[in-house]
Amino acid sequence: MSDDRLQRSLRATFLGLVINTLLAVGKMAAGFLGQSHALVADGVESLADIFSSVIVWRGMVIAAEPADGDHPYGHGKAEPLAAAMVAIMLLLAALWIAVNSVREVFHPHGSPAPWTLAVLLLVIVVKESLFRFVLREGTSVESSAIQGDAWHHRSDAITSLFAGIGIVIALVGGRGYEAADDVAALLASFVIGWNGWRLLAPAFGELMDAAPNLAETEQIRIIAAAVPEVRLVEKCLTRKMGWHFYVDMHVHVDPQMTVERAHRVAHEVKDRVREKVPKVRDVLVHIEPWHSRGP
Repeated sequence: MSDDRLQRSLRATFLGLVINTLLAVGKMAAGFLGQSHALVADGVESLADIFSSVIVWRGMVIAAEPADGDHPYGHGKAEPLAAAMVAIMLLLAALWIAVNSVREVFHPHGSPAPWTLAVLLLVIVVKESLFRFVLREGTSVESSAIQGDAWHHRSDAITSLFAGIGIVIALVGGRGYEAADDVAALLASFVIGWNGWRLLAPAFGELMDAAPNLAETEQIRIIAAAVPEVRLVEKCLTRKMGWHFYVDMHVHVDPQMTVERAHRVAHEVKDRVREKVPKVRDVLVHIEPWHSRGP
């Protein structure tokens, strides 16, 4: 699963990298030639997408590296770290677009060329399709970094949509409505900033070892409790490291049980959990004596 996961992640990332490079060049050239500041801002957002895809690519490669002496738990944290960097880049792109848009509103300029609408329509179709594909892959392999990269593509589509609306208003309104292009870019920056903030929270949560899905934790607890001679699973703590889970649990057994037998029970708990939940890489079982709490 790990090799397949890496290949699918890299395929989605490289596809986005190639498309973003082509779109960034095309949009910025069309924006300068067609006098559309929103389209230029959209091109800059695509440049941010290129850098984010590179970050995701390196993050996925590093996360797939095996554990070593310096990183005994592996390199899985590279994934949420890459996701956090992508989210921060979204926030910075939103800030740049907002500042540039406000500045251009107060600087008179001509209306954008009508043909820039065709460029934006193509961009919206391409980026929305790319968003759906990358998000599906990111959800399937449970990668916050790939999902963050997908939302970068959706933000690009949103920016292009706002730019198109602004250009239409500027063209239909005529003289006095030239700034509609810039106002559209400003509105788009708020949407991009919101997406960046929304992606930053779960990435930081994973970096801070926030508990994963409660349903999965409960599933692990039930599996452990079903092992013969396990009387009680008192604690079951999980944390996410890339795609893998690391589990710490306190298991109660008969206090008269020998150390050797208790050791075998702990190994059986670990083996069963890893067998039934493949994403669990390791289980640390702490054995405790069970005492009846009846009347």
